Amino acid sequence: MPVLAAHIIATAYGFWLPNDPRGSWSDFVASWELLRFGRATKVNTRASVAHVAHNRQRRLAAKQALKYKPVRLNGAQARAVGRGFAQAVAEGNYTIHACSVLHEHVHLVVAAHDRPFERITAHLKARATQQLRAEGLHPFQHHAGPGESVPTPWAQGLWKVYCFDTDHVGNAIRYVEQNPAREGERPQRWRFVIPFDLR
Repeated sequence: MPVLAAHIIATAYGFWLPNDPRGSWSDFVASWELLRFGRATKVNTRASVAHVAHNRQRRLAAKQALKYKPVRLNGAQARAVGRGFAQAVAEGNYTIHACSVLHEHVHLVVAAHDRPFERITAHLKARATQQLRAEGLHPFQHHAGPGESVPTPWAQGLWKVYCFDTDHVGNAIRYVEQNPAREGERPQRWRFVIPFDLR
């Protein structure tokens, strides 16, 4: 059965650590400072583990060991991320059926494309990062000296679930569209989002 789309989550730096006690999609912990809080906690489930009972104090302590403060996008930064996404969509001719840019992560429903979803997501994040820097809104812009590159505001990789039928695509779209309300924010409307035909 062909893949119609994917529900993708891309996280900001520091949002979900590779050794999060609830589980992660990471195979290793690249930072010695983080490794003292445990090895990677890779899980194979595609169901959300956000509400799994865990040692919250240990999770927050691990975040304190990060090299940089975890990224939390404000409204102006979120809008810049959206403008960066729009540029990538135009360049790659991608079809985005839903998008929510939240404080610590983004949700997308992306239609199947010749490019793999990993490459599409990398393109979206790269253009969003460039837009943040161009507008002077990059959260780590003060961490780079002259001629130095700015640390990425994104975590590595992505989380994705494939959608194989219209019902699944519709459910993913509704979930993404309702995400801002779950965080007490207003609904989001992005010009690059193309409605999905559920017929």
